[in-house]
Amino acid sequence: MLKDFARKIYGNFIVMRHLSGQKRVPYLPQEKWQALRDARVRAMVRHAAATVPHYRDLFRTEGIDPHEIRSATDLDRLPLLDKATIWQAPQRFLSESYNVKNALPLVTSGSAGKPLTVYHDHDSLLANIAFGEREREVLAQLCGRGVRWREVLLLYTGSTFGKVLKFYQQATFIPLRPDRLFLSLADPIEQVVEAINRFRPDVIIGYSGYLEMLFRTLAARSMQMHLPRLVVYGGEAMTEPGREFIRERFGVTLTSLYNAVESFKIGFACEVGNGYHLHADLCHVKLVDSNGKTVADGEKGEVVISNLVNRATVLLNYRLGDVASRVNRKCACGRTLPLLGELEGRLEDIIVLPDGSFVHPLAIWGVFKGKPEVLRYQLIQHATDRFELRLVTTDPQTYQCLLPTILEEFRLLLGNSANIEVNYYQDLKAQGPGKFRAVISACHKNTA
Repeated sequence: MLKDFARKIYGNFIVMRHLSGQKRVPYLPQEKWQALRDARVRAMVRHAAATVPHYRDLFRTEGIDPHEIRSATDLDRLPLLDKATIWQAPQRFLSESYNVKNALPLVTSGSAGKPLTVYHDHDSLLANIAFGEREREVLAQLCGRGVRWREVLLLYTGSTFGKVLKFYQQATFIPLRPDRLFLSLADPIEQVVEAINRFRPDVIIGYSGYLEMLFRTLAARSMQMHLPRLVVYGGEAMTEPGREFIRERFGVTLTSLYNAVESFKIGFACEVGNGYHLHADLCHVKLVDSNGKTVADGEKGEVVISNLVNRATVLLNYRLGDVASRVNRKCACGRTLPLLGELEGRLEDIIVLPDGSFVHPLAIWGVFKGKPEVLRYQLIQHATDRFELRLVTTDPQTYQCLLPTILEEFRLLLGNSANIEVNYYQDLKAQGPGKFRAVISACHKNTA
């Protein structure tokens, strides 16, 4: 008990150390938030050079003096980092100053068909509570409540958000948390709606694709659901027709957060809602073309991030795989942080079944999350009841051993009447330009 108490006291100390001035950071003059960013760049690069095997070797072989990396612009001297490089030797990106037992492992969604484990050090996780004040200011204004609003989170079992919240409960005495209800996106929609009606939340938070299909299904089936003041979506881009449909048909305000397992704080939409304000001092973002060259403002490019906070798994110039464009203008809200405009997000599809129910791609990923022998997967929906599942496993024998269990789990997700063709592949690659899509629906059905 004493040890747990001391741990929480330490946790609150870390939070409070970072809390002062967080609400003001988005409004700072450009030169001030740039100074904060560049100070974090210098500290992270020196930490990487001293304790992270990949970067220690990189600086030595390339003849780069880490003390010469003094600003975000100087990060361009480092090569771009893709997921394939990390998959080959993920331990080389983990700082030797952090024992794996002293960091929180979080697994990416596998939207590229293969998940990646990213370790976050405890102090950066705790600091993230304080950094969240920037986003909470927007949510409080949009939902009309300063503190203690009622919040439904539509997640999948074992989600990153759930794991992080559990860590916060164990590591801090944080007062005035929202009243939260967790619901699973794997549950039948009727069960989800019933729970929302009982809880009557002010805010609903969830994945974009699921939320869009939830509201379209409400309209198509004339289902009655308690409407929140605010819907917060993330994890992937929501279509513009989907946003318009929810706003116009239900009169619900929407906003969005841009984050990832690789970097918790990337961007957030403000009250004006024209793009994402980047947490530029916490995560440096640049956009590049297919040749790795930075694109001009207004042009679409691949999002490349450098997490300037997490000191466990260090990722600098990391290709996130999303596609976006940068906007060179001032926002009417008064925030000075740079703006990311159109965000295409993660290229996944919702699976709609014959009975009108739907399955989110993250539920598909849940089948493979605990099966490291599955190196990559791709599910293609050719018709509402006909599917093709492509699997890359460590070897053909492993494929045969796993096949019965995987088929059984897919029957539970897709229904016993689903026709599922499963094939073994030695490799799976993107079809055409862009990000590999782990879930593809060739018969996406509009339920409105």
